[in-house]
Amino acid sequence: MRRLMSAGLFALLASSAAHAADPLTLQLKWVTQGQFAGYYVAKEKGFYDEAGLDVTIKPGGPDVAPEQVIAGGGADVIVDWMPAALAAREKGLPLVNIAQPFKASGMELTCRKDTGIAAPADFKGKTLGVWFSGNEYPFLSWMSKLKLSTQGGADGVTVVKQGFNVDPLIQKQADCISTMTYNEYWQVIDAGIPADQLTVFKYEDQGVATLEDGLYTTEAKLADPAMVDKLARFVKASMKGWAYAAEHPDEAAEIVLDNDSTGAQTESHQKRMVSEVNKLVGGSDGTLDVKAAENTVAVLMGGGSDPVITKKPEGAWTSAVTDKMKTLK
Repeated sequence: MRRLMSAGLFALLASSAAHAADPLTLQLKWVTQGQFAGYYVAKEKGFYDEAGLDVTIKPGGPDVAPEQVIAGGGADVIVDWMPAALAAREKGLPLVNIAQPFKASGMELTCRKDTGIAAPADFKGKTLGVWFSGNEYPFLSWMSKLKLSTQGGADGVTVVKQGFNVDPLIQKQADCISTMTYNEYWQVIDAGIPADQLTVFKYEDQGVATLEDGLYTTEAKLADPAMVDKLARFVKASMKGWAYAAEHPDEAAEIVLDNDSTGAQTESHQKRMVSEVNKLVGGSDGTLDVKAAENTVAVLMGGGSDPVITKKPEGAWTSAVTDKMKTLK
């Protein structure tokens, strides 16, 4: 009888705790994969529960624009790249960066060596695969810096709208394609093209890197002190998840796989992805490096006659959430 009562009391307390948790919805930039391991780990290991949060993680995909989701009220926080967020802000959506888990950019252009491309100057007259839906902004700024037209011709580059795969390079439809250090580059390798037959240009090395995978919310939400407190708890728990993923990458990859309802991901690829993504997070506590943000703005405004953004943004990032986070126990 005593054991039954204890079990009932435990269930009641658990129910009360669950009821008391603050709901929060996170919209990811892409599908469930190691790129977002820290959030899935934080949920699986109970870090959000410990922070008094009931977090719903919504996967993205080719037909999901995080900016549109949060604008429509479908999320409290989104994972987004700063170029896309700033472009949306200039168009009237008041997005604000509240934390920056990724310190470095994983963006790169991967080329077949047999195309003769050994340096950026060799892009002239070549065909380059580019992702769109907001991912094209760093590329366009880079081409502007190189003074290469993206309209084709002998003195410019021909842009192929690249799907989220590596087929254009494998099938020789493009001389170079967009890849991420943690994903598509390894798909090229797995497709049978060895590293010594590839030339890779990392955006970080070319001085055109922009901030990726930051956490964004809206100005309206930040006007509510209770929401700022909730976001601070969310960021703190998320970064605890990222720290755990760095220490236990294989377990983190397994957690990601357990959350992949599509069954499309493989264990080997996810383990490799988590390992590479951990390098980009680099032990971050989520605090935005303002100089890196300002560099992103400079890159985006360096688009010559067609810049991604036309003026320096004001209020596009805040330390209010991470400052509050640092006061939490």
